Amino acid sequence: MRLWLSEEERRPDPAPARADARKALVAGTIGWLVVAAGCLVFREPLEAAGLGWYLVAALVGVALGVAGIVVVQAIRRRAGRPGDDGSGVSA
Repeated sequence: MRLWLSEEERRPDPAPARADARKALVAGTIGWLVVAAGCLVFREPLEAAGLGWYLVAALVGVALGVAGIVVVQAIRRRAGRPGDDGSGVSA
């Protein structure tokens, strides 16, 4: 096995994969909402076991998910403008 190839032997780099981060963020946020609802339903047993912080953690997960969705949407909106490459650097 060779660890180094010359430039002539190398194949071209593959095209970058297109991914939609919004789908992952929405799925994660919905997951945290389900966990938060479960924590609300079982709040008393969780508090008795000293695990009341689970609800706070779930709510933080929801807040971060919503913030992520807003940021990704803003980046997509900015990248869609003509003459703007989305890098945030002005010429």
